[in-house]
Amino acid sequence: MKHKEQRYVQPHNAEEAMLLIQKLFNKYRNAPLTDKLLEYHNNLVYRLQSDIKAAAEKEGNPNRLKDLDTMTKVMRNWTTLRLNGKPFNGKMRHFKFVKDGGFKFERNIHKINQTTSHRGSRH
Repeated sequence: MKHKEQRYVQPHNAEEAMLLIQKLFNKYRNAPLTDKLLEYHNNLVYRLQSDIKAAAEKEGNPNRLKDLDTMTKVMRNWTTLRLNGKPFNGKMRHFKFVKDGGFKFERNIHKINQTTSHRGSRH
C-alpha cells in the first residue's frame, strides 16, 4: 500500500490562497530579517501576482482583485520598511494593513450594578 504524502496545502480558490498567505505573513512579520525570510516573502508576493491573480481573474470577482492589489502593496511595503531597518507596526486583516492596536473589540456597558437605586422619590 502506497502512502502519498502531501507536504503543501492546496487551496481551492483565490480567496483561500490569499487567506493562507495572510496567515503566514502575520506569523513572520516581526521576525528578524534574514536572506531566507526575504526570499520566502518575495516568493509569496510573486505567487500573489502570478497564479493567484490568474485564479482571481478567472473567478471574475472585482473585489477579490482589489483585495489582491491591496495585499500585494502591504507586503511590498513590509519589504521596503524592513530593508531600511524600520519596524512594521501592524498586521494584515481582511487583506488590508491594520496598525498595532488599531482593532478593538466593542464593549457593551451593563448598567445593572449601580450604587444608586433608580427608584422615583414618590415610591
